[in-house]
Amino acid sequence: MDKKTLWASTIILLYFIPLSIALGTAFAADKPYIFGLLLVGPHNDHGRSQMHFEGGKYVEEKLPGTKMIYIDKVNPADRPGMTIPLLVDDMVQKGAKVIIASTNNMKDGVREAALLHPEIKFIHISGDDVLTGKAPDNLSNLMGRMEYGKMMAGFAAAMTTKTGKVGYLGPLINGETRRLAASSYLGAKYAWEKVLKKDIKELKFQVMWIGWWINLPNQTEDPTKVAQNFFNTGFDVVISGIDTNEILFAANQKKKEGQNVWCLPFYYRGDCESASDVCLGAPYYNWGPGYVKLLKSAMSGNWKSEWLLLGPDWKDISNPDTSTVGFVAGPALSPFSKNALDTFIKDLGSGKLDLFKGPLNYQDGSPFIKAGESATVEQMWYMEQLLEGMSGQSKGNKTD
Repeated sequence: MDKKTLWASTIILLYFIPLSIALGTAFAADKPYIFGLLLVGPHNDHGRSQMHFEGGKYVEEKLPGTKMIYIDKVNPADRPGMTIPLLVDDMVQKGAKVIIASTNNMKDGVREAALLHPEIKFIHISGDDVLTGKAPDNLSNLMGRMEYGKMMAGFAAAMTTKTGKVGYLGPLINGETRRLAASSYLGAKYAWEKVLKKDIKELKFQVMWIGWWINLPNQTEDPTKVAQNFFNTGFDVVISGIDTNEILFAANQKKKEGQNVWCLPFYYRGDCESASDVCLGAPYYNWGPGYVKLLKSAMSGNWKSEWLLLGPDWKDISNPDTSTVGFVAGPALSPFSKNALDTFIKDLGSGKLDLFKGPLNYQDGSPFIKAGESATVEQMWYMEQLLEGMSGQSKGNKTD
């Protein structure tokens, strides 16, 4: 090659190298930022898993360039023998840079996976590893202050019952589920005593546990049958604490048989649409805002391990962009009860009402919160029993 040709080739090469770098940068910018979502049930279950799935879709909408991948039915019945670290490995191979585990029982597996993949960021819903100091730097916890939503459910239940018997359909027994069941009772107690002016001894609040977050055939109690048993024994309002909406089918069936019964499903804001005759309302989580906050920190390089506990936006608890906890009043709630509930919500938001203020005792009579003191977040988080005035198992083998 002569000098003239060599010089021309060099000029062309020098021209195209920056161009190829620029194009490579452009292609890299077009590459999606992938995040993974592990769901305990079907992604369209009209319950917990669907609300998490919709939270992921919200991220895709609000953070351009993000893309969600997901694995649903992560439970012992649908995926026997499968572990969280193995599922995480699969997501990492598919390009996930952030992985969200959507339920408490994934706690140990998520921590193990986070230690195995320090380059990946992890978000665990309802865990406490950051609080206890067990979390590695790439793991954060996210949770909503659902005790408020459950207080609203309990309030609506007590305002409606004609028999004075309110049932609570619980999943498994742990600190979270005791806290939410107790919150429902405190809301019911307030409505019964302060609004209806009735003797608390005339209110029966019974908790029954099915053994897990969702119905696992041959492994848990059938939630539909448990709900039917409530209705068959004089309980005319049942509050659901499980992740799916079997309570609606049981209540609708009894209503068709001529019984005056009502229910409050949990987690999915659209539940009342299919049960207008029996649905008093639905407390729900809205995971979108929390997901966006944590994904932003990961994408910007400003990630830090944190325990993020988000409450309702008291200016508008139904605001999808700002309120992590919401409540939809159901068609079956009377106008009188709805007005009372609106006042109750307003007083909770202003701080006028603090239902976790002592004196409060545990179910066995031992002190929980002393007179004049308010429960701290940690005290509520680690509740050891149900509260005095509640019936049902506080401890035992129905745990995670």
